Amino acid sequence: MDYNVIRCARAILHVTNLEASRRFYVDTLGFIETESDEEHIFLRGLEEHNHHSLLLKKSDKPVVEALGYKVSSEHDLEALALLFEKEGYPTKWIEKGEQHAIGRALRVNDLSGLPLEFFAEMDTVDRLLQRYDLYKGSRMQRIDHFNCAVPDVEAAYDFYKEKLGFACSEYTETSEGGIWAAWLHRKQNVHDVAFMNGKGPRLHHIGFWLPDQLSLIHTCDVLAASGYGESIERGPGRHGLSNAFFLYLRDPDGHRIELYSGDYLTSDPDFEPIRWDINDPMRQTFWGHAAPDKWFTEASTVLHVHTGKEVPIQTAKLKQHKPTFVI
Repeated sequence: MDYNVIRCARAILHVTNLEASRRFYVDTLGFIETESDEEHIFLRGLEEHNHHSLLLKKSDKPVVEALGYKVSSEHDLEALALLFEKEGYPTKWIEKGEQHAIGRALRVNDLSGLPLEFFAEMDTVDRLLQRYDLYKGSRMQRIDHFNCAVPDVEAAYDFYKEKLGFACSEYTETSEGGIWAAWLHRKQNVHDVAFMNGKGPRLHHIGFWLPDQLSLIHTCDVLAASGYGESIERGPGRHGLSNAFFLYLRDPDGHRIELYSGDYLTSDPDFEPIRWDINDPMRQTFWGHAAPDKWFTEASTVLHVHTGKEVPIQTAKLKQHKPTFVI
C-alpha cells in the first residue's frame, strides 16, 4: 500500500454548551485544555505532544463531525484520496489554515457513512507526562480508539483490512458465522477502531487511555463527588475481549466516552486474531455488571463531510443486536 495510516488521532464533537463541557472534561476528568475560544475547546491528554486529540465545537445539536487518523506524510493524503475516489467515495480537501492548529486534511465518508479525516501535520505542544502536579481527575493520557455502530460489520472489516491496511486483533462471531464485531488496529495495541453490528453509521464511543486501573476507580470517586455520578453508564469492570479495564461515561450532551487501560501488544506479524462467540458471557464482561440496554441502542449520529447534514441511519444487517447471555 502506498500510504501509512499511523493511528487514531483526533475526534471532532459538536456540543451545545461549552462551559458545561469544560466542567466535565477539564475540571472533572482532567483533560488538558490547550486552547479555546467562544466556539471551540481544544483538549489533549497529559502524554500527547500534538495540539489536541479532542475538539469540542459549539453547535445547536450534539453530533460527530469527524473521526481523525494521523498519516505519515502529505504523499499519504494524496494516495488515500486516489484510493477513495477510485472506490467511489467522493473526497473533500480542507487546506492548511482553514482549521486551527492542523495542516491540510482529507475528509471522506467511508463505505459505512462514517466521516473520516486524515492529516499528516498538527501543531506540537509540550508533553506533560511528568508534570505530576497537573494530574487530576482521571489523569487522562491519550486518545486510544473509536468504536462505531455500522449496519454491515463484515463490509467495514474487509475494507479497512484490504484497502487501508488495518489488522484484526479480536472479533465476535455469531452462531451462523457472521462477524458481529471486529477490533482493528494500525498502532501496536488492540484497536484504533472497532465496528459493532447496529443501526448506523453512529459513533458508539471514543476510548481514552489512562495510566492504570486505580485511575479509573479514582475517576468514579471524583465524578460522584462532583455531581456526575449519573454520568457513569457502565463499569468499572474488565473486558474479556481486549483484557481492558473499562469505565463508560456520558458527557453532558450524551456523547459516550470510554476510559481504558490494560490491553496488550499486537505487533508480531504472526499474531492470530482471537475469536469470541457473541454469547460467551466473558467476552464483553470478564467481570463486572452487564451492559445496560442503552449501551447497545444509543450512540452519536454523524455528519456528511460534503453536506454537513446528518447521515441517514440504516438498519443492521445481522438480526442479533445484543448478546443473549445472562450474568
